[in-house]
Amino acid sequence: MELPICAPARCLCLVSALSLILLVTSTSCSSQGADNFSKRPANLKMDQAFLLITNGLPSEKIVVYWRSDQCYQCLYQTLAISDPRIEHASDVAVVDTRHPITLQINTTSGNTELCRIHYRFREFGNYSLWVKTNHSATKDVTCDIIINQNPAYTNLPIIIAFFIYVAIFICLSLGSFLLRLNTIQNWLCKRINPVETDRLINSELGSPNRADLSSQDAHYATWNTVPQRLRSLDTFRGLSLIIMVFVNYGGGGYWFFKHQSWNGLTIADLVFPWFVFIMGTSIHLSLISMLRKGNSRCKLFLKVLWRSIQLFLIGLFVINQNYCRGPLSWSDIRIMGVLQRLSITYLVVSILELLFTKPLPDPMPQTRTCFLLQDVVPFWPQWLIILVLETGWLCLTYLLPVPGCPVGYLGPGGIGDFGKYTNCTGGAAGYIDRVVLGEDHMYQHPTSNVVYKTTVPYDPEGILGTINSVVMAFLGLQAGKILVLYKNQHKQVLVRFFTWSVFMGVISAILTKCSTNEGFIPVNKNLWSISYVTTLSCFAFFLLMLIYFLVDVMRVWMGGPFFYPGMNSILVYVGHEVFVNYFPFRWKMQDIHSHAQYLTQNLVATSIWVLIAYILYRKRIFWKI
Repeated sequence: MELPICAPARCLCLVSALSLILLVTSTSCSSQGADNFSKRPANLKMDQAFLLITNGLPSEKIVVYWRSDQCYQCLYQTLAISDPRIEHASDVAVVDTRHPITLQINTTSGNTELCRIHYRFREFGNYSLWVKTNHSATKDVTCDIIINQNPAYTNLPIIIAFFIYVAIFICLSLGSFLLRLNTIQNWLCKRINPVETDRLINSELGSPNRADLSSQDAHYATWNTVPQRLRSLDTFRGLSLIIMVFVNYGGGGYWFFKHQSWNGLTIADLVFPWFVFIMGTSIHLSLISMLRKGNSRCKLFLKVLWRSIQLFLIGLFVINQNYCRGPLSWSDIRIMGVLQRLSITYLVVSILELLFTKPLPDPMPQTRTCFLLQDVVPFWPQWLIILVLETGWLCLTYLLPVPGCPVGYLGPGGIGDFGKYTNCTGGAAGYIDRVVLGEDHMYQHPTSNVVYKTTVPYDPEGILGTINSVVMAFLGLQAGKILVLYKNQHKQVLVRFFTWSVFMGVISAILTKCSTNEGFIPVNKNLWSISYVTTLSCFAFFLLMLIYFLVDVMRVWMGGPFFYPGMNSILVYVGHEVFVNYFPFRWKMQDIHSHAQYLTQNLVATSIWVLIAYILYRKRIFWKI
């Protein structure tokens, strides 16, 4: 419920601004504390550590190879070569600390493997690798890793920031609760405008008459009876959006806030599918509402088409980022992207809904037993089309011949698969994009080149993956149907969300064999594999169930602060992309390889967008396209 007076709103906005200042100050202090906790060695970047290689073998040159656990079936890469006859020659190396790595030590003569070590190096640490033997025979070689200087505890800034945000959330929640109390409201009004308050109290009019009270009661009654939209949907959308903004700003430089190189998931891989999911939910609720108002399907189709075109053009020209290409030009502009995929997905799912949806679906009677497929069977034509689309994805992915690559290849190429398919990144998905779009119009720095050292462009928002994006949005559409069919039946809604979550989870377990790389279809964000869709929809149904229960059923949480960005999602997303390099969203840091300083900048930038969304919400300013 919105407060009819503006003073508490201004106070809450002031508290939010002060909280942001507190965040900057506190996190900056944590930055200094983290830096003092363990000094970063010179010439080291984030996610790196020093390794001093000491060759104790007499007159035997050795070569040290390495391979990250994240790199599935990869070739070993040369880390360093150590020759005991040359003092201090090639005996210092920089190792990756994001994931455990395997070191393999071989002799250069005969390439004999001496030993193999599996170790997890820690960021900004200083280590020594001792290769030695007590005998002249190399078969008694021992390899040991010793810590010369303790690594930095780089997770300290994010822990401090977490508790700061928890404290801010508690203060804002408590402040919002207090501002809703009549006693506090009256006290604030008196303190803010004591002259006017005293004049009313001491005036000859005395207490308000019955007519005044009646009009005031009518105002409150009208306010409370206005139909409220589901806050849980906007909260879920805002949650996905804010994490997406934080990740796009850099995520503090932490590897788990960056996209996975190929198979598997990180936090960054969760949010875009959730955004697509909740878009599908909103499509059903929106179109049903407009059909009930008597809008023709043809008119709604033109509206959907125009909105899709606007989204595509904004993604193409306003926030297009084809890295390392300089200013955009027609010769190398990236055609696909996040908003472009959203526009196509929105168009396809909306057309499906307009073709088959009923303007007045009958809600399930509360006295009727819940039929297991009540929210599926009436919509069988839509499901049939979705199954046809998914069959098309499977056929193209596993049956399309790709020159120089095995049929059905799902790997990253590069040094993966022991270097056999260097230029086969993405298999059929990458091939279709290269043929239809052209390499110059694709994403030039995919995440696969970080670990797998790929060299060909690959677009994670490519053409083939858009099919599964449509499937993801359709599953969100299914959530919208549940909300309509079981309107005001909270228990049934929660049961259906939980059932769909379990069902999607079971499908994912079968497709992946509960493994990152060994399943039939691994979870892969770059490919938008069907297992990726089912896994993320499992999470989405469960998370929406929790938010719906807390926000719309129990009403113990109003959805803040995520609710406000969720109400202005397009503005926040486009704005954070356009102003990414402008102050106060970015400033010059003293140490660009400090997690604490990087995290402070990214959190402040994200928090500013939350504050902007809140102010726009209070001003009733919403950007719709």
